[in-house]
Amino acid sequence: MRIALCQMTASTEPKENLAAVQDHVRRAAREGARLAVLPEASMVRFGVPLGPVAEPLDGPWAEGVRAVARETGVTVVVGMFTPAPEGRVANTLLATGPDVEESYDKIHLYDAFGFRESDTVAAGSRVVTIDVEGVRVGLATCYDLRFPELFRAHADAGATVSVLPASWGAGPGKRAQWDLLVRARALDATVWLAAVGQAAPDPRADPEVPTKAPTGVGRSALVGPDGTVRAQLGGAPELLVAEVDTEETARVRRAVAVLDNRRL
Repeated sequence: MRIALCQMTASTEPKENLAAVQDHVRRAAREGARLAVLPEASMVRFGVPLGPVAEPLDGPWAEGVRAVARETGVTVVVGMFTPAPEGRVANTLLATGPDVEESYDKIHLYDAFGFRESDTVAAGSRVVTIDVEGVRVGLATCYDLRFPELFRAHADAGATVSVLPASWGAGPGKRAQWDLLVRARALDATVWLAAVGQAAPDPRADPEVPTKAPTGVGRSALVGPDGTVRAQLGGAPELLVAEVDTEETARVRRAVAVLDNRRL
């Protein structure tokens, strides 16, 4: 399966961001991708009030994503914000495309490094997988990357691929942690991992210097089920299309049967 990692920089304007999402999906389709993954918070970047821009899954922003998925025949996974009880929002992934209509609300909220996502965002509770042309794909978001049990839950549900839209926070050592964790989670669960981050709003910014909100450091990566990086982007907006060999997942699981050998 050809998968597109669409590294973009979201602005504070949802309509502008929708146009960028649609452009990325069309470019991915031209390169033969069947699955296009875009970052967390593609609807609007972090650092602005999210409540006023959140929309339901049948709202115009999501419908705009569905329209480009229908137009291209590509399954799209993209980060947006949906209304939640008590004035909060959900940090939601919309997954839509041929025979796919699903959503995932981020389970693990980013209450770390001085940022409190839970002040404005309600946590999800449901492990979600989708089927893209016969390939089962698990959905996760950003801070979920620090919790290996979610990716093993994807594998237990039959996934051979996990996708991780993100808007990773800058700060001392954070980029190195990202590089380490995307490899570790693929290896933990013996899955292909497509981790797609926001590119930083300021391309000249030092990723070692913290920002007030987690607005991205780039470094999107496709990692094989053996934990090796097969392709990776830098810090700027870019599109990466690569092949995922799902049979390799089965070969790695036969060789290193960590899922079968678990005792806890």
